[in-house]
Amino acid sequence: MSVTAEAVRQLRERTAAGMMECKRALVETNGDLDAAAELMRKQGLAKADKKASRVAAEGVIVTAQAADGKAAVMVEINCETDFVARGDDFTGFAATVGQATLDSNAADVEAVLAAKTPSGESVDDLRRALIAKIGENISVRRFVRVESAGILGSYLHGSRIGTLVALEGGDAALARDLAMHVAASSPRYLLAADVPAEDVAKERAIRVDISLNDEKNKGKPEQVLAKIVDGGMNKWLNEITLMGQPFVKDDKLSIEKLLKAANAKVTRFERLEVGAGIEKKQDDFVAEVMAQAKGSGGR
Repeated sequence: MSVTAEAVRQLRERTAAGMMECKRALVETNGDLDAAAELMRKQGLAKADKKASRVAAEGVIVTAQAADGKAAVMVEINCETDFVARGDDFTGFAATVGQATLDSNAADVEAVLAAKTPSGESVDDLRRALIAKIGENISVRRFVRVESAGILGSYLHGSRIGTLVALEGGDAALARDLAMHVAASSPRYLLAADVPAEDVAKERAIRVDISLNDEKNKGKPEQVLAKIVDGGMNKWLNEITLMGQPFVKDDKLSIEKLLKAANAKVTRFERLEVGAGIEKKQDDFVAEVMAQAKGSGGR
């Protein structure tokens, strides 16, 4: 059957799909707009399922904060390419996910996906529709929610690194400075006491072994070697804990001293970075070209 340009236009407005996809759906449903929209939705779900196994290691970090400033969330939403991550469709979807995560008080990613958005659709409905539109796998990978009776600081470094800091005492400027510091220095723990005992023991064993095998330490008394190891351990603990790190704006001032001067205390911090921990596929361009050459008979 013939399909009018007006019908195609209306279906494109409803689905945000391409012109040819809309035309095919209208032909298949004999021009029924509702049936065509439903068919395209089902096709979109199928496309989303097919793309679910593809590695999505690009994307953005988004934050959303409650109006009273007492709660905030930070969410990582992934796609396959940086090009898509910078697009308006993806960034708009990510902002919607951030707000839905905050509003729903979700406990896990499954609850985020089930959360309703202003359009009445769930986050997962929007995710699958966007996959169908742009042709890449998209996932809501993880999120954190931080609540505080004090001040919450947040910071986004571009769109790839995000931080939240809960602060007792101090002010908003200090909270933001600390959030920026966490983004730059990536502490793993708040205090030295938070470092797992097995990690401390492992690091100490390594440093003892290095100390004993260092030619410069030959003949030194045991108590001297012990002090060398202790000094190395203190340096290591300062490097991985927020309280021990030098402040990024003044490396002569530790975060611990900065907080003491402001009569403030960090109760929690969180840092997310896009793609951290995801194993990315490394394409061998030379091997790909050679395989294509062999396939074409060397021509």
